[in-house]
Amino acid sequence: QERFSSAGMTSGSYNKRDGRPAEHEILVCRLIDRPLRPLIADGWRHETQLLSWILSYDGVRTCDPLAVTASAAALWLSDVPLSKPVAAAIVGYIDGQLVLNPTTEQMKHSRLNLTVAGTKDAVLMIEGAADFLPEKLMVEAVKFGHEAIKIQCAGLDELGKVAGKEKKYDSIKPPLEGLQELMDEMFTAKVDEIYNSDLSKEEQSSASSELTESVLNAFEEKFPDEKAAIKAALKDLMCRRMFEKAKNTGTRIDGRKLDEVRVIDAEAGLFPRVHGSALFTRGQTQVVATATLGDSGMRQKIDKISGMEEKRFYLQYTFPPSCVGETGRVGAPGRREVGHGNLAERALVPTLPSDEEFPYTIRVESLVTESNGSSSMASVCGGCLALMDAGVPIKSPIAGIAMGMLLGDKGGVSDENAVIVSDILGTEDALGTMDFKVAGNREGITTFQLDIKCEGLTLETMEMALEQARNGRLHILGEMEKALKEPRPHLPSTVPKITRMTIPEDSIGKVIGPGGRQIRALIEDFGLVNIDVEENGEVQLTGFDLEQMEKAKELITLLTSPLGGGKGKGERVPRAEYSGPEPVEGTTYKGNITGIHNFGVFLEILPGAEDGSTPGLEGLCHVSELHVERVRNCEGFINSMNTDHLEVVYLGKNKKGQHQLSRKAVLESRGVEPRNNNRGGGSRGPRQNDEKPSSALKMSKEEIDVIAQAIEGVSDI
Repeated sequence: QERFSSAGMTSGSYNKRDGRPAEHEILVCRLIDRPLRPLIADGWRHETQLLSWILSYDGVRTCDPLAVTASAAALWLSDVPLSKPVAAAIVGYIDGQLVLNPTTEQMKHSRLNLTVAGTKDAVLMIEGAADFLPEKLMVEAVKFGHEAIKIQCAGLDELGKVAGKEKKYDSIKPPLEGLQELMDEMFTAKVDEIYNSDLSKEEQSSASSELTESVLNAFEEKFPDEKAAIKAALKDLMCRRMFEKAKNTGTRIDGRKLDEVRVIDAEAGLFPRVHGSALFTRGQTQVVATATLGDSGMRQKIDKISGMEEKRFYLQYTFPPSCVGETGRVGAPGRREVGHGNLAERALVPTLPSDEEFPYTIRVESLVTESNGSSSMASVCGGCLALMDAGVPIKSPIAGIAMGMLLGDKGGVSDENAVIVSDILGTEDALGTMDFKVAGNREGITTFQLDIKCEGLTLETMEMALEQARNGRLHILGEMEKALKEPRPHLPSTVPKITRMTIPEDSIGKVIGPGGRQIRALIEDFGLVNIDVEENGEVQLTGFDLEQMEKAKELITLLTSPLGGGKGKGERVPRAEYSGPEPVEGTTYKGNITGIHNFGVFLEILPGAEDGSTPGLEGLCHVSELHVERVRNCEGFINSMNTDHLEVVYLGKNKKGQHQLSRKAVLESRGVEPRNNNRGGGSRGPRQNDEKPSSALKMSKEEIDVIAQAIEGVSDI
């Protein structure tokens, strides 16, 4: 969990307390869980909770890989039976070069954002987004990241020898003697019968349930009170028989070949009022996707320790219990839904037009109506068709596919006997050892995600899976083109029109008006949907009537021009302006807040005429002048103060003639100082006094030497 205090901030929520995890924190929780879970010994039944907090953040790099490595280190030092140390790294691709753990600033120019986790022997988890990069480069990036992981794992291994506890295996029950052999002898033929019958999902589920009941009844007398062990032995048999069938016959439990994709049916333009819609069906997996277009006010705002982030495009994934024939609670999205939605979202981001080309905020919703394997990749395909149906001028269509891997021994690392299957079923996902999702266009990859249930995946197996996935992706793109080959040439009539204009930065307050009265009046008078004003003076108007929008632009131009509006033949009428005494530079004023924006706060420091004939004098207190420390979220900061006025010092006019105000100067005059000398939130530097702690933990020279050896080389990461 991100602690806002780590960056010198306070939560912008009402109670000013770090609350439930936000979506981006849930995604990091998944990054931590996925590589660690497969390496905990089978049979571990103790409730185990990992808590990861960011306690200090310098804003230079993301903390995601550190969270994985730190959590793995905690498990490795504990008595939890983790079989190997685990570490993580991030890889970027900048100016044709792979970069290890790039800074946040470098990532803005990177064509790749790849998180890799694994052991010193193999890769366990991959989470990546790319800008149409080829498969070969992706494999190189994984290999590049794994080299850094090896160094960290070696360090953790040495640290475990010094500070690690003995692993707790005494509570893990050993396999029941003779159970697996007896299971294989009695029920192999029955399992093969189910797998060779080409059953539907419902029929196979029913047959598997009947088999489970028969197995429990058969072993109840010989192995009483061992229901969990009996079910585990049956699952092991089913996994091995699925692998043997695929390995020996080249076919799967539903009769498909190893690289065969299920039948696809796609349709676009389902709903008349929705901006864009699509129905995508692949076998027994189906999604209904919709696309909604709006102005910049529809952007998704995310409060993070790195500052307020606004997303112009977001995809929201819904997986109701009905899609798998169940009942259950329907409410806020769970971790799985958040993760699947984020994966599909990242797949589509690279194909979207720029904000300059297409100034709309885009929201895609994916509703899973039936699921039997890889609904997230169906969401990619359906979401892409919905975007095209809405008239979004995407660069190229995007499709996704989920790959699986079957192994004879799920406890080892993938080898030459591994069987790769395309477009996996739910059963293959549950009983297999890999879930590898890949999305992209005909030229390259936009996102991919790897989860492993064995002890790792070799790079050779990954190359094979990526090539097979590419062929499947091309096939799916061909099927999607049958429904809609390219984006609609025009936006639907239900989409509001957007027009832009630019005003002088010192006139922003004139458009907004005291307390936002002016901007609200413009919206109401001209029947607009919204008006959004940016810090740089860019104004975005949204509405359905282009004629009224042009009239609104004319009035905004009039409001922000040096003189008032025209009265025929070029005659100008002066616009009402502040006519009171001029403010004195260096003087403190109590200003009323008239507008709050990301870039600062507008305040009226001197009143206008009592009869309202002339406005008051407004100035801007820039976000950098609000406090002696850095303010990352201006709106949240002001709202947390619960006030409608501020004391500010008048700094004079800038080169553009804007009145500049400073609250920071008021605080400094009262002796308020920043908590540290580094505004970026970095190290506090040396202590300011010579006081020493009354006691300290002392380590022997031998312990210091071992830890130094353990971390040697990590500084290069």
